[in-house]
Amino acid sequence: MDETRRGFLRLAATAGVAAGVATVLPGTASAEPLTSVPKGHIGIQLYTVRSLMTGDPQGTLNALGRIGYATVGVSGLYGHTPRAFRAMLDNAGLRAVLTHTSWDAMRADVDKEIETARVLGVRYLVVPSLPGSLRTVAGYTQVAAAFSRWGIAARSAGLKFLFHNHGVDFMTVDGKVLYDILVEQTDARFVNFELDLYWIIQGGYDPVSYFERYPGRFPVYHVKDMAPNGSFEDVGYGTIDFPRIFRRYRESGILEYVVEHDQPKDPLASAARSYGYLSTVRF
Repeated sequence: MDETRRGFLRLAATAGVAAGVATVLPGTASAEPLTSVPKGHIGIQLYTVRSLMTGDPQGTLNALGRIGYATVGVSGLYGHTPRAFRAMLDNAGLRAVLTHTSWDAMRADVDKEIETARVLGVRYLVVPSLPGSLRTVAGYTQVAAAFSRWGIAARSAGLKFLFHNHGVDFMTVDGKVLYDILVEQTDARFVNFELDLYWIIQGGYDPVSYFERYPGRFPVYHVKDMAPNGSFEDVGYGTIDFPRIFRRYRESGILEYVVEHDQPKDPLASAARSYGYLSTVRF
């Protein structure tokens, strides 16, 4: 790891987030008025509450609506048809903005995955991870070509195609960051990105630098926080400086803020704490 990446990781690990209002130092002036996350665009990835969705999907969705969430990211249908799952969302007063599919499912039947997304009423069809066997320059070049085809098909159906990152996508192979291949070898009209803020930082990179290099390519964030030991934390209670990232909304192209916690001890309590932060943070 080079010194730039080491320095950024040290910064991420020590810059604790103040839950609440961003401040201005005495004697300085804010460049513009503080703003906030639009409440109608605060969502949660249902993977966070997967243990509850298995037993009581409608009750779990209802609880998320009562917390205040307006939207969700779908992570599987838990044995229900797309139409039945959409009805449960409607009953809970929630709107699905994205659904995660898989690399294998898209290769097997793109039309089926697009139809599922259409029934759910989402805007974004997302591939959330890639097989480890593809982690080469040639493999990610192949992926970029597939994403381009699927992005065109999604756009024809009135959807938008995104890729969700993990830390491994920021590996450097033969002098090239694999993630950069996907951004540089795809057209923003057809392919864009759900940026997982935890995983890009865990991978050693600064989200803001990606906004500057590739403006407008990141319409969705996975808003996920990092504990001091590098594990997952409720949003606003870890080390990631979300106001600094959110402040660059014009460059990023962000539209949807989707909370996620991979390993919550109490999923609904975690969801409530994260919503409380995200609905009040100023930047």
